[in-house]
Amino acid sequence: MKSDFFKYQAQTSPTPLTLEIEKAEGCYIYDIYGNQYLDFIAGVSALPLGHRHPKVVKAIKNQLDSYLHVMVYGEFVQRPQVELSKFLANKLPKNLQCVYLTNSGTEATEGALKLAKKITGRIELISAKNGYHGNTQGSMSVCGREEQNSAFRPLIPGTKYIEFNKESDLNKITENTAAVILETIQGGAGFIEPKNNYLQKVKQRCTSVGALFILDENQSGIGRTGKFFGFENYNVVPDIIVTGKGLGGGMPIGAFISSRSHMSTLKQNPKLGHITTFGGHPVIAAASLATLQELFKNSLMEDTLEKENLIRNILVHKYIDEIRGIGLMLAIVLKDSEQVNRVILEAMDNGLLLFWLLFEPKAIRITPPLNITKEEIKKGCKIILNLLDRIDF
Repeated sequence: MKSDFFKYQAQTSPTPLTLEIEKAEGCYIYDIYGNQYLDFIAGVSALPLGHRHPKVVKAIKNQLDSYLHVMVYGEFVQRPQVELSKFLANKLPKNLQCVYLTNSGTEATEGALKLAKKITGRIELISAKNGYHGNTQGSMSVCGREEQNSAFRPLIPGTKYIEFNKESDLNKITENTAAVILETIQGGAGFIEPKNNYLQKVKQRCTSVGALFILDENQSGIGRTGKFFGFENYNVVPDIIVTGKGLGGGMPIGAFISSRSHMSTLKQNPKLGHITTFGGHPVIAAASLATLQELFKNSLMEDTLEKENLIRNILVHKYIDEIRGIGLMLAIVLKDSEQVNRVILEAMDNGLLLFWLLFEPKAIRITPPLNITKEEIKKGCKIILNLLDRIDF
């Protein structure tokens, strides 16, 4: 199977991990040789309830018995789409009440950028250096990392970049700006949190010049930071949010969410201003709704903060410089990238799955399922500490 993987599938990196998957359940993945791996990645923050959660699987099977795709998004009334959108709206502030469901987070970013330009009549977009919002060309245009962008230029013109947490850069937001898009917590950059009410100050600047404020919640949303969405930790409410990843409980989905008046601009001048064939697919919407219902039925979101403290208390080592992030969105920062590479690769040999961050080579991603147990956390952290002890750096 591995040889066919290289022969027939397009590759995204020179050295993929090539774990040959047989099955996955809960917080564990199993390979074709029967080896068990504790999952500290959760599909890159995409599995808040772990693998094949019974409630999610049941919702998928129930919807399969009713109907699959029946029509392009927005024409027929389909219960899974309606119930999911209503659930999201009921858990969000009053200016975030209208939901557009997409197939992925990057598609949601595209929709949010189009919406901002439509509302304001402006073309300038501002994002943060080392930000990441997806890999389609519009999303890549607001990716503030030239190493990622240079091979694919020209991208969307009129995009400018500011430094995350640098308040003096806020004067770059002007009456020409359609929108500022930021990650609530910078993901690829190394799980960088906003400081000194930074997000509030960005919102105030946007409001003063008539620009919209978009927050990308793909990684920080769906309970990972102890709140439903990450922005709830920072006393700010954006004009538009973008979400995906964990929203689907393991199924592909995204959404951009704003006010009803804002969203109504997409249905005319021109008509069908933003369309998707499979966005809001009923099976996926059913899985998403089951995921969110389960999160709100118990204390999983709140428990992430207690689990964060457990990880921080255990992972104390001379090679660990700091642990960044909040909840179960954490990055272990080591001395150099070679240490990171060796720990990640040797952890897999010891039954633990870790992963890299996109733009911070000295960081190890710790984003397990939210329902990971304390004993499983202790087990995974012990493997990390043992590796740091015995690897000769």
